[in-house]
Amino acid sequence: MHLEANDVKPAINRLKRAQGQLAAVVRMLEEGGDCKAAVTQLAAASKAVDRAGFSIIATGLELCLAQEDSAADRAELEKLFMSLA
Repeated sequence: MHLEANDVKPAINRLKRAQGQLAAVVRMLEEGGDCKAAVTQLAAASKAVDRAGFSIIATGLELCLAQEDSAADRAELEKLFMSLA
């Protein structure tokens, strides 16, 4: 199953935000920044990545159900969903 970029735009935005947060964490650690701030940013990045993953899978499930894809496609999406849980 292939997803169009437009279908996963919110996930792309979340991943870009997480990318910026990770860059900030690296910069903080390299510059000897505040540990609490670094961990807070790291937690935010982790949450953004998780949400992006769930969003991508949800979009895939919607498309899968709308297109009546095979049971194998649905099983694969379920497996991907469980890998994020």
